[in-house]
Amino acid sequence: MMASRQISRSGHKAAPFRVALISMPWSIFNRPSVQLGALKAWLDQDGAIETSTFHPYLQVAKALGTEVYHHLALNSWAAEALYSPLLFPEQREQASRLFHGSCKKNTQLRGLDFDRTVQLLDQSLEQWLADFDPARFHLAGFSICFNQLLASLTAAARIKKRHSDLPIVAGGSACVGAIGASMLNNFPQLDYVISGEGEESLTRLCHCLRDNEMPESLPPRIIHRFHPFAEEPCAGITDLNQLPTPDYSPYFQQMQESFPGQPFIPVLPLEFSRGCWWNRCTFCNLNLQWRGYRWKRSAKVAAEVKEQALRHGGLDFTFTDNALPPKEADLFFQTMAADSMDVDFFAEIRVITDAAKLTAWRRGGLSSVQVGIEALSSDLLTRMQKGTTVMDNIGAMKAALACGMRLDGNLITEFPGSTVEEVTETLRNLDFVLPFTPLSAAAFFLGKGSPVSEDPKAFGISAVIRHPKSRGLFPEAILTNLDLLINGYRGNKKEQQRIWQPVNRKIAQWQDFHVQRESSAIPALSYRDGGTFLIIRQEQLHGPCLHHRLRGTSRQIYLFCETIRTLDDLACQFSTIPSGTMEEFLADLIQKRILFREGDRLLALAIPASRR
Repeated sequence: MMASRQISRSGHKAAPFRVALISMPWSIFNRPSVQLGALKAWLDQDGAIETSTFHPYLQVAKALGTEVYHHLALNSWAAEALYSPLLFPEQREQASRLFHGSCKKNTQLRGLDFDRTVQLLDQSLEQWLADFDPARFHLAGFSICFNQLLASLTAAARIKKRHSDLPIVAGGSACVGAIGASMLNNFPQLDYVISGEGEESLTRLCHCLRDNEMPESLPPRIIHRFHPFAEEPCAGITDLNQLPTPDYSPYFQQMQESFPGQPFIPVLPLEFSRGCWWNRCTFCNLNLQWRGYRWKRSAKVAAEVKEQALRHGGLDFTFTDNALPPKEADLFFQTMAADSMDVDFFAEIRVITDAAKLTAWRRGGLSSVQVGIEALSSDLLTRMQKGTTVMDNIGAMKAALACGMRLDGNLITEFPGSTVEEVTETLRNLDFVLPFTPLSAAAFFLGKGSPVSEDPKAFGISAVIRHPKSRGLFPEAILTNLDLLINGYRGNKKEQQRIWQPVNRKIAQWQDFHVQRESSAIPALSYRDGGTFLIIRQEQLHGPCLHHRLRGTSRQIYLFCETIRTLDDLACQFSTIPSGTMEEFLADLIQKRILFREGDRLLALAIPASRR
């Protein structure tokens, strides 16, 4: 067992067990680490533990410039490649090739000098280490999430080289289960890895070290070298309402030191829930560290918002949830709408087609969302087990635009086993979503622990292998025995890349279309209501703007389809219209791409030009 630093056992009050928690690049620079803030608030409730948090990523953002840092943080392979030579000098050439290959499509990073940037990271880390006094602490912990692995391992190695008796623990979404065990086996700078949620496990580890207990007494979710690793569910906090409000004060102090002119107002992370109430998507591995879906009461989250806003003078918040709890979110945004505080929220949500619900959430401050669209082919959505259809996705895109909410989302391309028919359907449906906020193309990657990874043959994958780009980061001797969050695979990949190319091109055209019209306050497909007639204005990708006029019953039918309707709904509402006449009218609207149809469901795509 790594010996902990001895603490006085005299008759006087025992000195606290001091913990240093560290978040390395590439954490988002303009927000505090929710992991560190939550852990500090939890540990500080224990009178025997004293917690300090450190955010070296702020110094890196200052050294590189916030714009460059921002783009690197979004480019996982390039970001990790920059730390590879600091940990493995022999990897410099391979890491450089990986870096430049990953940056070639990004105009902000394309001209970045690899060696110079690595040197700046090295200098920044050394400067931080010069101010960091390990002698003050009995345990150092690294929160390792996406893009933070090599930076954290590098810092841990340098701390261990200077102070070999300081125990080091790692935790976070990149350290779960077998991944964490393989990290411990390959990197001697780590002494412990916590698999899953950290509050209770880290508290237990602190007391174990403080009291000089044998490591065999630790629960299996605290992985160490003194007994074999056994995969088991990650336990977690049963009732999230018992969690204290995260403590972000050290981040703000360090931000002032790094950026005394305060060039940005930080965005404050909020945690409403853990896990995902759907948790069935076949491509997803975001819930490896969670077991079960749990959420806080809306009143508690509202109180946290008020407390953090007043404490830090901030009004911008981002939810860290994989999916908001629908009923509690209704109550929360209702509370926020009634409050005088002008707050603004970002959240990841599942598809919501109910325009009234999205409008209510928008009134409560939810201005921007990332929605799990993922596909515009219903067959593909079924194989992804999204629980939605193309109609649902388009309904959500329309509803968000209509209430003034920015919607971002991905369209997953090259999903294993995709068919030409699914790609063709996607291309056809892209024509109908042209007026809405563009999605981003995201090539499928094989995440460890995802349903696809667990049953690859069911998705046409013949073999799961190391991701080829990982060879640019790690020496082969380590990579052979290392589990990572992202794997590579074999199985018809080149064919998938070929058939999805037209989709990539069409998404790029869609994005360019909206860049060109960014200054326009008028939606690309909108209507004005004249009481007995509608005038529909329709911008095209190529060609002049079109106008359509619908009178009388035609107007009524179109407005009736503002929300998703079925053919039976139409037949009941407009019973005097022969079915053949109705079908002919609907077909004309569909041909003009101002109405979308999937099976027997219909949706008018134009939104009001004025939302008075």
